Amino acid sequence: MSNYHYGVFIGRFQPLHAGHEMVIRAALEKVDTLIVLIGSAAQARDPRNPFTYGERADMFARVFKHELATGRLILKPVADHPYSDTAWCAAVQRVVNETVLDHYNNGGVRLHGLQDIRIALAGYGKDRTSYYLKLFPEWGNVQLASQYGTFSSTDVRKQLFQRIPVVAQSVLSPEVADWLSAFSLGETFRALLEEAEYLEAYPKEWGRGPFVTVDAVVIQSGNILLVERGRAPGKGLLALPGGFLDPSESIRDAVIRELKEETAISDHKGEIPPAMLASFIDGTKTRVFDHPDRSLRGRIITHAFLFRLPERRELFSVTGGDDARAANWYRLGDLSPEQFFEDHWSIIDLMADL
Repeated sequence: MSNYHYGVFIGRFQPLHAGHEMVIRAALEKVDTLIVLIGSAAQARDPRNPFTYGERADMFARVFKHELATGRLILKPVADHPYSDTAWCAAVQRVVNETVLDHYNNGGVRLHGLQDIRIALAGYGKDRTSYYLKLFPEWGNVQLASQYGTFSSTDVRKQLFQRIPVVAQSVLSPEVADWLSAFSLGETFRALLEEAEYLEAYPKEWGRGPFVTVDAVVIQSGNILLVERGRAPGKGLLALPGGFLDPSESIRDAVIRELKEETAISDHKGEIPPAMLASFIDGTKTRVFDHPDRSLRGRIITHAFLFRLPERRELFSVTGGDDARAANWYRLGDLSPEQFFEDHWSIIDLMADL
């Protein structure tokens, strides 16, 4: 009998490698059941997060088939909340509570609370991304010695995303290595490689920043105005209208200019003039978004402005232009995080009070 009924191990597993496997097997020796939370579970693919939750769950199923079949290992998705540790903690707590109750109740023991259930957070403090280990004081702690070897998932991805892909078999289980080899032959890999090459070249041409950008969160009658990106990075993903600040303009002028250039937003009289667009800005909602990892292009700090357009049955007309392949209105309730470029879903979530 272990000291804890449940352990919780959180990671992105992009991809699952021998270090993760070692931690999971060590944790299973100290807890009855291990809940693995797979992070960044609702995010569009990019070279840092190339694999979906389902694909990563498939990697686990190939390596931990017995543990998953017997219920000793449970996989659950958890989404990112880059601008709120509180929201992320709440999401983790909610998933763990629901998983524990469901697991116990399916076993024939009816629980309505977790007062007598011993839960521990399992992991190792490898770098600044492991700060979460201190965010759950209500749980015990199963601190494991160290990561296996000197590599990380970043190293595995760096070798994989090349014109001649290299699958790092020495640090991957055979099942995961085979999965990655098959993945490297598909169209999804080809698109991710194109983006990885663009991102590698970007700082050589433009530098690493910091750069200043603007984004427009435009709401009308329960709909939001979005553009479809026409080129890398994020080709085909939805994004807020926006772009880089010109040297000679204010941030407020920049967001209006970008909104007009990318959407040609118009009413029945024609394209809406800058002064009128400015009158729709809710100045109480303007916010800076500056997460250090918000963009793979470099250090990019954006200023988001909320535009509240008048409620009406016929929405203002829009047409994609400049860098946008298309511009359209979308019902807020129809959207999901994995459709969006970079952190634009998080910006909408906070700005539009979703």
